[in-house]
Parts: sequence; C-alpha cells; structure tokens
Amino acid sequence: MLETPLANPLSLLRFNADTGHIWLDEQRMLLLHARALAALRKELFDSLGVERARGLLIRMGFASGQRDGELAVKQRRAGLKTHDAFLLGPQLHSIEGVVSVEKVQLDINLAQGHFYGEFLWTNSWEDEVNISDFGFGDDPACWTQIGYASGYTSTFMGQLVVYKEVECRSQGDALCRIVGQVAERWNDDAYVAYFQPQPFAAQLIDYQIGLDQLRSVQARRRYDSKLVGVSPGFREAFELLSRAADNAITVLLLGETGVGKEVFARWLHENGPRAKGPFIAVNCAAIPHELIEAELFGVEKGAYTGAHLARAGRFERAHGGTLFLDEIGDLPLAAQVKLLRALQTGEVERLGAENSTPFDVRIVAATNVNLQQAMQSGRFRADLFYRLNTFPITIPPLRERTADIPALVDRFVERYGELYRKKVLGLTDKAMRAVLGHPWPGNIRELENVMERAVLLAPDNGFIEASHLSGVAPPAQGGQLDGRGAVTRGAPSDAIDGICTEVLDRNVDLAQLEQRLLQTALQRAGGNLSQAARLLGITRPQLAYRLKKEGVPTA
Repeated sequence: MLETPLANPLSLLRFNADTGHIWLDEQRMLLLHARALAALRKELFDSLGVERARGLLIRMGFASGQRDGELAVKQRRAGLKTHDAFLLGPQLHSIEGVVSVEKVQLDINLAQGHFYGEFLWTNSWEDEVNISDFGFGDDPACWTQIGYASGYTSTFMGQLVVYKEVECRSQGDALCRIVGQVAERWNDDAYVAYFQPQPFAAQLIDYQIGLDQLRSVQARRRYDSKLVGVSPGFREAFELLSRAADNAITVLLLGETGVGKEVFARWLHENGPRAKGPFIAVNCAAIPHELIEAELFGVEKGAYTGAHLARAGRFERAHGGTLFLDEIGDLPLAAQVKLLRALQTGEVERLGAENSTPFDVRIVAATNVNLQQAMQSGRFRADLFYRLNTFPITIPPLRERTADIPALVDRFVERYGELYRKKVLGLTDKAMRAVLGHPWPGNIRELENVMERAVLLAPDNGFIEASHLSGVAPPAQGGQLDGRGAVTRGAPSDAIDGICTEVLDRNVDLAQLEQRLLQTALQRAGGNLSQAARLLGITRPQLAYRLKKEGVPTA
C-alpha cells in the first residue's frame, strides 16, 4: 500500500461553506460532479476528434499536477524526505477522488536528475466515464490522469518527466498501470509532444477557439508598459489621460495618497509632444515653506544669506518639458500667489532678480486634498484652483480597482524578482485571495511594498504564500477533514470557555501549558513543523519562533 508522507494528509484540505472556498493548503479547489466533467470530456472528443481532445486533456491534467507538485516541493523544502514528499502527490490524487494509487517501484535521484516510477491505478473516474460513453477500445483512456502524473513529477524533479499508461481498464485490462521516466528516455517524440505547451496552443489556433477574445483580453489587460488596468474606474481615468496627452492643457490629477498620480503624470509626459524634454517633479509638501519659492522660481546670487550662487528654479529647469507639482494642496498661500502669477504670465522671477525669465512648460498638478473644502476654509486660493482645474482626472483608489490587482501583482513580482535576481512563480490561490480582500489604505504604493517584501521571503522557484504578505490577513480557512473525511469545525466558544475555566481551576502554569501544547502538536504531526503549525492554526515561522523560545527540541 501507499506510504503515508504526512500524519494526516486530509488536514491539508479545508472547507469554508460560508465563503464558498475549498483549500488544499494554499490552492483553491473545486468539487465538481464527475458526470459534468464526463460530459465536457465527451464534447471535446466529439468536436475536436481523438488526437486533439487527447492533447487538451493531457494539458489540463498537467496543469493540475503542477499545482500539487508545488505543494510536494514545499513539503520537501520543509524537511520531509524526498521519497515521502513525492508520495504526497499520489495520495492527494486519491484524496481528490480521481483514482486510487499503489506504488510498484520508485527510484528518485534529484542530484543526478534520475527518475523512474511505476504505479497501479484502481477506481479511475476517467476509465468509468470513458467505458460508459464509448465502451472498451484498443487504446488507454486516462489522459487527464496521465497529464497530472507527468505535471506533478515534472514539477517535483524540475525537468520534464512523462508517463505512459501501459495497461488500462478501458482497453480490457484488469487495472491501469503507468510508467514514468525522464522524457528523453522514451525515444518517442510524437508522444512527448503532447506534454509540451505548443501543441495545446496550436490546437486553439487551428480551431480558432476564442482566439479573438483572448487577444482582446490581452490588449485590455495592459494599456502601456507603465500603466496597467482593466477596471472601469481605471479605464475611465486612462481615457481622459489619453485625450489630454497630445496637447498642452493643464491637468489636475486627483486621488488618495499612493494611487499612482506621478506614474500617470510621467505617462502623460512620455506620450505627448514634450516627451524629449525634461520631466521635473516637485513635492510641494516636502519642501520647507521658507524654501518653496526659491525651489520653484530660482534664486540670484546674494539674494539672502547663504545664497552664494545663482540657481535656476524648477520652472526654468522644466523648460520645454513638463513640470509636475505634486501635493499642490499643501502649497503655502504666499507661494500660491506667485505660482498663479507665473501661470498667468508665463514668466518667473528669481528671488533677488530684477528681470523676469520666460518659461515654456506643461503643468501637471496633483493632490490628495479636497481643494473645494480647502477653498472654503481659506487654505487654497479660488483663482489658483480654477487655473489648475482645467482638465481634472480622478484616479480611483485600489479598493475600487480590485480587477486590476492581479495584473499589478504580476508587475511587481516580475520587477522585484529581476531586482533581487530571484525567480518567483507568483502567488498561491490563498495569497491572491488575501490580496484581493485587503482594503489597501495605502493603495498601489502599499501593494508594491508588500510584494517587494513577499518576493524576498518566498523561496526561489517557489510561490508567494499568504504568510509572506506583511499586514495582509489570510482568508478564513473553514473546517478541516479528519481521518474519515468528515469536516471538523474549530472549537465553539463555550468549549473554549470550559477549557479556560479548567486550566484556571487546576492552577496550570501558562508557560508549561504552551510548551506541552507545542510538544503534543509536534508528536501528532510526526515531527513535521509545517503540519504541526497547521494543527495549531499558526504559520511555520511562528511555530519555529515559539519552539525556540520555549526550548522545545524539534529533532
């Protein structure tokens, strides 16, 4: 029989009926009717023919196997022996209701890249539906399962491993037998081609299945190399930005801190007629009030104590290009008067100068302040507001752009993966669900910071998990499965109250209780830290910290 790599692999599954989620560790799962999948499978054969349907089914299974393979790699990195970690996949395939797996032979040498595996399958769902729909034939039929085994093992080994079904119930055999080895050892290019990405894409192109839709989605996903989004709010803001790009109209960007106002301003500059000129940005809130005029308009030598050299201001430096006035709502009133005059005359006067200097710049201003309220309270001049408010564009906060989050996450993971020379494969389903559910008060700036830290914490060639997301609460896990497959719930509040009462009545030392609880969890998990952490409802790093603090041995 198949060895048990974990004390209870069913504990990897959690059901949350309240939110409609089923989790396998950090990947989202679905419970589907086998006959519904069978109907889809038959439709593929009827519409595409045997060869192309086979290729699609293999690729679908391959993708599923890759996900479980990532989980097995994670277990191996957590300290599980290679042999035991690999056998997690066959056991999960059984738990997922696909097929019962029995090992015949398994030889793995990761260092040498060697793999040979032989397994027996019984109770295959794919055999059952194939025999029901088509009867017995001359060929094997467990194509999604073959794809799964190949995808799983390829991910575990880090190279393409391909399985063949050498016996199959669909062709009259008593059970199914599969053999897997490194692709090159098969000497069968036609068969190995099924497991390569190209045949799958080629079938879609040959049949033109949704090709136009796929292209249109890709076009909507990324408007530009710097601006990403598909949400209605983003599209509306970007449409206005595009219309303003080809002329010199003054643009006022409105939105909360961190929504990307400077990124919008740079896009406007780089896609307009002044792209070859300078882009000068000034944060009006970051400059001391007594220096803001000198920064904006420049200063002549000897204008004040310490002014040993003449210096051009931001207006002069931006000549022929774009001047971005960020946080314009925090500009002091005295500077607002001079800014309005400069905008009206097209000239600036350096501090201490006798003559004015003309400038030719495009003004883009931005603020997170409600300028209407600032005018009413006397903190912002009405005449300056109307001068700047020629073409306002409101950039929505990230909480109103949840459809844009996956594309932004991809951007940041790619950027910081390159910066830190680290290959990160993306986010687990649970991590992405946590990201989508976070309110993001810091908007895109906060998301970028969280992703940068997550890239550093994630394993190389691995996934970002929910525990890597600083300050982002993971989604509720729901009930866990026991050894019989029954869903167990967390202890109800009255049960917890009873435990607490008994602990206090018996004068149990809190430190002793925590130490004994950690030891019990470790024993029940067979020494596996990740599994023990799941039993305790905490992350593995949190458990490791507590064990070290309490002096509990882990080996």
